[in-house]
Parts: sequence; structure tokens; C-alpha cells
Amino acid sequence: MNVTINRERLVQLVQELIRIDSVNPYLDADGAGEAGIAAFIADKLKSIGLEVAVIPINETACNVIGILRGSGNGKSLMLNGHMDTVSAKRMSIPPFEPTVTDGKIFGRGSQDMKGSLGAMLAAVEAVTQAKVPLAGDVILAFVADEEYKSIGTEALVQDYSADAAICCEPSDLQIGVVHRGFAWVKCEVFGKAAHGSRPQEGIDAIVHAGRVLRELESLSEKLAQEPPHPILGTASVHASLIQGGTELSTYPDYCRIDWERRTVPNETQEQVALEIESLLAKLRAEDAAFRASAELTFWREPFEVALAEPIFLALQAACEKRLGAAPGICGFSGWTDAALLQGAGIPTVLFGPVGAGLHSAVEYVEVDSLVDMSYILAQTICEFCQE
Repeated sequence: MNVTINRERLVQLVQELIRIDSVNPYLDADGAGEAGIAAFIADKLKSIGLEVAVIPINETACNVIGILRGSGNGKSLMLNGHMDTVSAKRMSIPPFEPTVTDGKIFGRGSQDMKGSLGAMLAAVEAVTQAKVPLAGDVILAFVADEEYKSIGTEALVQDYSADAAICCEPSDLQIGVVHRGFAWVKCEVFGKAAHGSRPQEGIDAIVHAGRVLRELESLSEKLAQEPPHPILGTASVHASLIQGGTELSTYPDYCRIDWERRTVPNETQEQVALEIESLLAKLRAEDAAFRASAELTFWREPFEVALAEPIFLALQAACEKRLGAAPGICGFSGWTDAALLQGAGIPTVLFGPVGAGLHSAVEYVEVDSLVDMSYILAQTICEFCQE
């Protein structure tokens, strides 16, 4: 394989991507959404010579798909990257005016994950320019809304598939093979309103909610004692939001707690739902006046891929060729679209650049790692989709 990645052009491309505000409007009402960056990427894909489709999902979100067709009868590979970012309002650097300092590109989305988007484009452009013969198709999937509810990849897997996928989240040039899942739970605790001077008439919903919090603390301690996953460690739970009460002189008749349960592989939605009901049943048994209900409002599966998968082996070989050593194997504490791809029957690994500050006040990606990533993606394409 004789492909070339132009470092200066790659830096310029990533800077152009950062300049486009693609803050997710579900996270920040002032966010521009994906329309602008989708149009830019679609034009870039067309200039490379790929088949291009821009697919609306709703009034603000869309996916962009680019396909480099192989000659046929080869394995297909999907590269997946999200176009949206979190809010830029609390950044201490100009979020959409990217600067390059000490080999690092600064700006919102530089690490998460416009650096990866640039590397995906650079890798496929290098393969086309080198006229590498491919048997299988290469599918570039630039998706919406990963930072909120991943409606982009949910829509993607309804219409597109592949023999394998690389989800290009930042991984410090290690290969990600596992990450946590999560559940969101809404719990409503009911009391009885009464004047603050008449305790015999009131039931304090907030105090009763405190019992729920006590059980969550006990659950957290119990989970921490479970046998750990070899990479991720143990599962966890934390109380996220609480609201209740009307005024100081009234017994509150309602309190709501929202909590998040982070899961590890082999934990199921049914298991977590039973855990919720068991928690409330215990409190009802302790006090007949305790009234509460809870529901699991959102669920995302944990992700894990076998190291024997051909895509892992191809990516590992490409890393060794470029970096001169075997890459590290890692897990992600957070959730990614890899779980949706794998859930749709596409063996998936995670791989992306080195950087820091995702979602924080100062975010950057290291240029050297983007160049390495581009070469490694190109090598993996040539190996996996080879003639």
C-alpha cells in the first residue's frame, strides 16, 4: 500500500470542521445542529469521488453517508463518526476559532470528534488517490446526535450494514473493545400535603425520598463489591436530579428523583428493572405509608467485542505497522454508538486520536496522532476490503 497523508491539509481540514458550529440543539438551545457541517462533509465526499447521500432525520438532524465502492465480493467496512458536539458556552478558549499550538489543535470538538472526522476523510481520500484496488465497499457514516440520544446511528443501522465497523471515538490510538451501558430511572415519591404546623396530617414526600437515596447508597456499595469486569471494573449507580416541595410551611406531597445506573457487559435491562422494583418493594414493606413508583425511561446496552474478530486483527496489524508496536487494548467508561452498531450485527471496534478536554473548558487533539490515525485507517481499509 502506497498511500500518502498530507499533514498540512489534514490540519486545515480539521480546522475547517471545528469552525462550523455543530453544537447539539438538544443539549444547548442555541446550538446550530448538524445541517451546516453535513453540507460541508457532503461536498468533501463528492470531491473525493464517493457516492453521497444526505439523509434527514428530523428538523435539525441529518446523517451523511459516503460510499467508496469495491469491485464486489469483498468484505465491507464502515467508519462511523458523529458530527455533533456538546455546548461551547463554558469554554475558556474561542470554541470555533481553532488554533494550532505545540502540535495540538484547540477548539470545541477537536478531540470529540472532528479530528476523527478529518482523519476518516483523509484516509479514504488517500486510498482513492493511490488507486488501491478494493473488493469490498467502504462506508463513511457521519451521524447526528451521538451526544444526546444517538438518533443518527439508530437511523443508520435501519438502512446500512457492513461486515465490520470502526467507531472513531478518541482512544489515544488504542483499540477500544468494551464500554459501559447505562439506564436512566425516574422515581416519583408521594406524600400528603398539610400545614407545616400539623405533622399529624402530613406525609413528607421529601423525607420518604431520602429513604430511596439511602437504598441507592446501599446499592452503590453492593455493586462495588461485585466481581469486576477485567477492563471496566464494577457497575455503579448515582442520584442525578431531585426536586420536590412547594414552600417552607407546607408538608411536600411530591418528590422526584432521577438516577443513572451504569452497567457492564452481561447486565441486562430486565435485571436492572427488577433491581428498581426490589428497591421500592423493600421500602413499602418497611412502612405502609411509603408510596412511590419508578420507571426505567432510557436504556443503552453495554458493548464488548471479541479479540478474535477479523476487524480487530486487521486494525491491530495496521497499528503495529504504523506505530512499530502492538497497540494497547482499552475500555471506555462512557457510552458510544459502537453499542448500536454491534447490536445491529456489525462487529465493531473503537479507535481514535490522542487529545484531552472532551466536554471541558479547553479541548484539543494532537496532530501527530491524527496523521497516525489516518495512515492506520487507510491501511485497515486496504487489508480488510482488499481485492
